[in-house]
Amino acid sequence: MKKIVTLVLVSVLGGAITLGAYKTFLEKEQNIAVGEQNHSLIIPTNYKTTNTNLTAAESIDFTTAAEKTVHAVVHVKNVTISTSQPTLQDLFMGRMQQRQQLGTGSGVIISPDGYIVTNNHVIDGSQKLSVTLNDNKTYDAIIVGSDPKTDIALLKIESDEDLPYTTFGDSDSAKIGEWVLAVGNPFNLTSTVTAGIISAKSRDLSGDSHQSFIQTDAAVNPGNSGGALVNTNGELIGINTAITSQTGSYIGYSFAVPSNIAKKVIQDIMEFGNVQNGILGVVGGSLNSAYAEKFGLNETEGFYVDDVEEDTGAEQAGIKSGDIIKKIDNINIRKFSDLRGYLDTKRPNDVVTVNLLRNGVQKQVQVTLLKNNSFTLPNIGIIKNAKPADLRKYKVKNGVKITRLDSEYAEYLKRDGVDEGNIITAINNVEVNSVEDVQEIIKNRDPYQPLSVELINSRGEKNRYGLR
Repeated sequence: MKKIVTLVLVSVLGGAITLGAYKTFLEKEQNIAVGEQNHSLIIPTNYKTTNTNLTAAESIDFTTAAEKTVHAVVHVKNVTISTSQPTLQDLFMGRMQQRQQLGTGSGVIISPDGYIVTNNHVIDGSQKLSVTLNDNKTYDAIIVGSDPKTDIALLKIESDEDLPYTTFGDSDSAKIGEWVLAVGNPFNLTSTVTAGIISAKSRDLSGDSHQSFIQTDAAVNPGNSGGALVNTNGELIGINTAITSQTGSYIGYSFAVPSNIAKKVIQDIMEFGNVQNGILGVVGGSLNSAYAEKFGLNETEGFYVDDVEEDTGAEQAGIKSGDIIKKIDNINIRKFSDLRGYLDTKRPNDVVTVNLLRNGVQKQVQVTLLKNNSFTLPNIGIIKNAKPADLRKYKVKNGVKITRLDSEYAEYLKRDGVDEGNIITAINNVEVNSVEDVQEIIKNRDPYQPLSVELINSRGEKNRYGLR
């Protein structure tokens, strides 16, 4: 009997010790449990963390920025006319099937009297435009102007009362890692607000350094185009424009035109009717390890100057081939899109301070930006206005000068006696005296007809080319 009692007491004592040890050492660490059914992570309210990023994120209040923006972002509806593939009967009867298509996007009111900024691709080809505000009021809209290059367009609506609007912020001062909100109308869902951070700046999606986007991970989907990207103060720092996706929907990256570029384009449209571009006058590319090795450089960041165009601000300021541009005004230049993005905010006759390296020595020069008087003629190359001396050299009274041959056709053209410096005298049998003449002819040409180019080559011979 004594043995049984002793055994029971030992068992009870062992259980108590085990339970006590569990309570003392193990239970405090068992704060996180994984549900067996849905495999979700359950974190109790008393769970503490030393993650300062999470703490900072929890302390940010987006409500003020959202309230400032949501009423200034509008729903843009674009009615276009499309021509469907004709049937054999349509061809026989000489008729074309046309139908209306409705496209949608977003826009941002930027003034109380109804000016709205959006993307050019949102309103491109429109037959009729309408804008719906957050209070469900709908207005007809007109296009004041647009710029396909930056994908920015300016609309105007007429209202009897002042409208809510968003003020521009400084996109140059926006920092990587900064919180932002994207506001728009994805999938026809009006007044949608998403949050994220700035993932990168001066992002070029085209590969030709003509773009300089703000990249963010705030969710942007079809219909968000033309909407607002704002900082936590509710200031407009970008116009949401594009996503990269294999499915057509958001997968983690979206892109916005910086507000400083959009603001400059809008001001130009309102003041001049078109966009005024100031050029530096340098030709080159972004530095990297391969470039540095090729030219025997120690630098892997910056814009390497291959060549300086004649009669430009860069030439007048003494910038030379081999220079490395490191900074313009207060903007660091690490790659070509940094340079392109900043210059897109400037006009002809603006003066910029250029910091550069020449043979390892830092220099600073003042450059006056000039109007771009060059134009890329398809299959020929870059042309500029000809000086009187250029015309006298080839014994012609009018024409424009070829300054750079198209790299794809240069070998063929040179075999035919065509080289840089030659004079184009006529296009489509119309005499040309300036780059503006060429642009006007190209703009009004029949796209289905060959382009006839007449020029005087290096041998003084008159050549004529039919170009598609």
